[in-house]
Amino acid sequence: MTRVAVYPGSFDPITRGHEDLIRRALTFADRVIVAVAVNVAKQPLFTLEQRVALIQKATADPRVEVRSFDGLLADFVRAAGATLIVRGLRAVSDFEYEFQMALMNRNLAPGVETVFLVPAFDLTYLSSSLVREVARFGGDVSQLVHPAVGQALRQKFGK
Repeated sequence: MTRVAVYPGSFDPITRGHEDLIRRALTFADRVIVAVAVNVAKQPLFTLEQRVALIQKATADPRVEVRSFDGLLADFVRAAGATLIVRGLRAVSDFEYEFQMALMNRNLAPGVETVFLVPAFDLTYLSSSLVREVARFGGDVSQLVHPAVGQALRQKFGK
């Protein structure tokens, strides 16, 4: 039986921290679906299509599939035939929100488990919003993102 995990997020943009969690999820799942969320409450820097394309370039693994979704994550996970949701925890402050979401997803999709992964030590501080801020002001993000993402950020900010 193929074990499928879903790693949801807005990925605006995907960072080396996200890439780390995807690679590590592949150690316990046969396939990982990176689920790019349509979040009407956020104004993303990159369009949904751009985010999907950047994730595809950054991951480039046949065991990783990138899809967009809107609506309930539990519905997406069930439709994808997945049994795992992967979430990252950078700090204790992330836990309360993630814990609530995991319990709600378990209620909506019994049999689907949420797995929390802690990022690699050197990537713990990293977030998409921090990367956007550094790039906006012309800072070097080359160690924080895939080269294709770095290029896209430079184009967005004209640097």
